[in-house]
Parts: sequence; structure tokens; C-alpha cells
Amino acid sequence: MLFRGVSQINIDAKGRLAMPARYRQQLQDGCQGQLVVTVDIDRCLLIYPLPDWELLESRLAALPNLDRQARRLQRLLIGHATECDLDRHSRILLSAPLREFASLEKGVVLIGQGNKFELWNEQLWHDSRNQWLAAEASEDSLSGALETLSL
Repeated sequence: MLFRGVSQINIDAKGRLAMPARYRQQLQDGCQGQLVVTVDIDRCLLIYPLPDWELLESRLAALPNLDRQARRLQRLLIGHATECDLDRHSRILLSAPLREFASLEKGVVLIGQGNKFELWNEQLWHDSRNQWLAAEASEDSLSGALETLSL
């Protein structure tokens, strides 16, 4: 499964999010509508198809738990992981703690990120994107990981 693009959508009063129509068939075919939602350090939510999440979860669980950074990451990602199934209207129910963590209200932005989605508070997404663009414009060099990338 490959997810890309930006969608501005609404969360209803019960905390349900309707997945955009362009992803629905992929989600049904690839994971039978089974998703996992967890938190991200950038204060957004991450939404994974269950098979992709299970691979990541096993890698996270295998990290040495005596390493403080690894343990923090395990606590955040695994500790907040919540399974969600698409309902018959292709919606998922986001728990109140997850919505609160990411300051999600009615208007949200869903960002396709390859094997997962990011779900952002609409204003926080716009502010963060503008900050990233401004930072890129002021930086002269690329990190080592990006030096070989050609756009």
C-alpha cells in the first residue's frame, strides 16, 4: 500500500474520521480495514495499516529497553497504539486521549506518507509546514542522508 497526498477533512462530533474515498479500496484490500493509530513526537497522529504496524511494533519491541531513548519511543508509540477498524461508512473512531494529544478538533489534515498517514490539527499543520519551508530556505547544506537525493 502506498499513500500520498494531502486531504483536508473533518472529524465529526463523536470523534469519527472518514477516510478519503481514494484510499478506501486500498485499505480494504490491503488490511481489511484494520488500522492502528498512535502518537508522533511532532504532536500529530500516525495511522498505519495493521500489517505495517505489526512489523514496526516488533522492531520497536526488540530495541534494548535499557536505552532511555528506545524506552521512551516504545512507551509513546506502543503505549498509545490503538486498533481501529473502518466501519461500513469507511470511518475510524479516534479515542478522546488521541484527539487530545494531537489537539484535533473539527478540521484536520491527513497526509499520506507512503506506508502510513499523519493526521494533524489543521492550524498546526499549516504553521509547521511554513516553518519547515522557511528553515529549508535558510539552510545552505544538506544532511548526509539527503546529499544523493535528486528531485
